[in-house]
Amino acid sequence: MRALRTEKDKDTDDLRRRWLYNLLDWGVYILIVGVLAFLLLGYVAQRTLVDGTSMNPTLQHKDSVLVEKLSYRFGEPKRYDIVVFRYLHQDNTYYIKRIIGLPGETVQIIDGYVYINGERLKDEVYGNDVMISAGRAAEPIVLGQYEYFVLGDNRNGSSDSRADSVGNVTKSQIVGKAFVRIWPLTEIGFLKHR
Repeated sequence: MRALRTEKDKDTDDLRRRWLYNLLDWGVYILIVGVLAFLLLGYVAQRTLVDGTSMNPTLQHKDSVLVEKLSYRFGEPKRYDIVVFRYLHQDNTYYIKRIIGLPGETVQIIDGYVYINGERLKDEVYGNDVMISAGRAAEPIVLGQYEYFVLGDNRNGSSDSRADSVGNVTKSQIVGKAFVRIWPLTEIGFLKHR
């Protein structure tokens, strides 16, 4: 003899179906959000924490910035861009500095000031301190086709292209352009590149 299904059984089945449908719906939603987050953080932007004072006064120790990764895939870095790049002598170490010298230019530091192709760089407003040490830039440095000369805004407290350990930064080392400070909340805003 066959049992008859009651209304209560039908309601229970409907409830199970809706619950499974909602579970599947949430699973797809979480999967899509996860894939988008992975793509965004892997290929478009990443958060970077500033460690140290080499970019003072522009960036402070423990500031958090977003670095966008797309613009240098389609264009070239420009003078005064703030970039994050891989430090070649230690795994998982990144530096944040400002681009001063561009490919093909000759950079030299004379009496504490930057010279590009023999002309003093006068329009720079970021590193106003006269540099005590020219480092390797005491002699002219000719940048290769994909090389950049970078300096920290805190010129007398920065390990940058003047040091042999950093040297010229290649385009392939550059992760992206720091474009907005997201922490601390009182300092949120876009960073000045020019």
